[in-house]
Amino acid sequence: MLLNAAVATPYDTDPRLLRAFTAVAEELHFTRAAGRLYVAQQALSRDIRRLERELDVQLFVRTTRQVALTPDGERLLPYARRVLDAHDALRDAFHAEPRPLLVDLNTPGLVQDRILRRARERAPEQELMARFESGLAGAVREILAGRLDVSFGRYGGLAPALRARLDAQFVRYEPMAVLLPEDHDLAGLPEVPLARLAGEHLYAGAGNDRTTEWTDLAVRLFAGPGRGIHLSPPAPLAVGKEEFQRIMAKHRHPVLAVTGFPPMPGCVLRPLVDPVPLSPVSLVWRKGLRHPGLDALRAAAAELGRREGWLERPADSWLPEGEPGVPGG
Repeated sequence: MLLNAAVATPYDTDPRLLRAFTAVAEELHFTRAAGRLYVAQQALSRDIRRLERELDVQLFVRTTRQVALTPDGERLLPYARRVLDAHDALRDAFHAEPRPLLVDLNTPGLVQDRILRRARERAPEQELMARFESGLAGAVREILAGRLDVSFGRYGGLAPALRARLDAQFVRYEPMAVLLPEDHDLAGLPEVPLARLAGEHLYAGAGNDRTTEWTDLAVRLFAGPGRGIHLSPPAPLAVGKEEFQRIMAKHRHPVLAVTGFPPMPGCVLRPLVDPVPLSPVSLVWRKGLRHPGLDALRAAAAELGRREGWLERPADSWLPEGEPGVPGG
């Protein structure tokens, strides 16, 4: 049965049910959706069944191996998202005091720290709280679930369906680098031409579902004409500087990084050149979000970008062709 005028969404449908439906529709996995919403899987299944009864439709096809949307589920999804966006906007508009803005900085020590500090200087009355999610793909899941507000990263590396639910402001072209064990053959060079990495295996987050946009950027870079650079296989997810250092010392693969990557004991960071590969960094937030802290963050990013030349693309640089979210992309 299709949703139509005869079977309309009740005006008093609990937004919690729509939020449960949207989480399952996006994850296509009840366990992951329950974890995202911090509810028991049994409670989530109960909410989905209740919504199906209210609408008198089946929203999902469930088998032992997969979950898929029915045509009715596909049709409901954009309506549910619009209702939830309006509900969130109403909640935000009538807070007596602006709630803290939760800002994901990915990794401590990157230039995002400077943007946050400047935003706090511009709006000292606002509470901007730092979080560390390690990658934009992971942060976006938290943003759309309402557990984060803002993150930084490669907006163009997200799926179009996700970008449609987000807003972004381009922040900077960030030159890329390679993190090498200090006894590596290339560690003595002041900068590393890409051609010198031919035959090397570089770690770029393969297998980490929080950093898929970064791994995709690496794959595109390594596939350049005659480069012959290989993506190293997945390694255990390292959380924190000490674990990252331990895993790197164990596997000894060079790591694709950016020039602003924080110092790592036992390693050296060398800029990549010929050409200079660029990581396009954007500020990313949920479409429709309104918060004075976000205004301060956007203004701080624009101010620093102008002052530091972050928006000027260096000569002899590389960027994925047709990259969404960058000037001229």
